This record gives sequence, C-alpha cells and structure tokens, in this order.
Amino acid sequence: MTQTGMRALFLEELTRVAPDIDPAEVSDTDHLQEDLELDSMDVLNLAAALHQRLGIDIPEADYAQIATVGSAVRYLSAAASAD
Repeated sequence: MTQTGMRALFLEELTRVAPDIDPAEVSDTDHLQEDLELDSMDVLNLAAALHQRLGIDIPEADYAQIATVGSAVRYLSAAASAD
C-alpha cells in the first residue's frame, strides 16, 4: 500500500473514532492528542481499529510513533511492508 493509501485508511479510522474531525483539515503534523484533542481512550480505540483493519500490532510502547498523522503513516507503512 502506498503512503497516500495508508494516509487515507488512517484518516478513515481516525474519523470513525472521532467523527467530529474533518479529514480534509487534518495535516501530517497534527498531533492526535494535542491538536486533534483525542484522549487516551480514543488513541487506544484507534490503535485497536488499525490492528483490526491492517493486522498490525501497535504496542502501547509504540504509541509515540503514531502521535502525529505523518509519523503514524510512516510507522504503519513500515510495519505493513515488514509482513
């Protein structure tokens, strides 16, 4: 999957967890908690949704690597290509 495709998939799951977010207004540097105002349960639900959709385990220790949209896309792309 391309990074563009991974970004679209990530934004789909993000807006399922936080439906008030407009994906057209989300930038790659937006921080999930600080800028997009997700709480820790939202981040956990997002990680679970990404795991279900992609089959990629995201351990809690790696949550910092998915803290921004851009870093999450890179992390998920690398994990998907490693499989």
